[in-house]
Amino acid sequence: MALTVHVDVVSAEKELFSGLAQMVVATAELGEVGILPGHSPLLARLKAGQVRIQISETEMQVFYVSSGLLEVQPHSVTVLAEYAENAVDLDEAAAIHAREAALRAWQNCLSDRECVQTLVQATAQLQAIDRLRRAGSKLGK
Repeated sequence: MALTVHVDVVSAEKELFSGLAQMVVATAELGEVGILPGHSPLLARLKAGQVRIQISETEMQVFYVSSGLLEVQPHSVTVLAEYAENAVDLDEAAAIHAREAALRAWQNCLSDRECVQTLVQATAQLQAIDRLRRAGSKLGK
């Protein structure tokens, strides 16, 4: 039996995941961080990106997180997200539209942080959708 760690993924609105996992990968401000059971305590800020939870050899869940905090303890991982969504529930057409609109707006407001943030979030959502598709094809789903 593989070692596991308890994982909770919650947003301001709802609990998205609670259960055991073999590994967690999250998009922190300084890059992706991988957490295995027994990891040293860690507190990191999350940026728009993915949280991937490897539940078993054949099962992975992918979540989009807009921002938040990652707390790691030796036997638990907690993702506290400002906004999070299961990648299965993301609207690909809406994310593509938001990214295109942000790219158009960016041409007119290069210094506007909001334009850049919208672009980053839409791109992160599309990357989560893509990761879920690739994982599904590898896992035979």
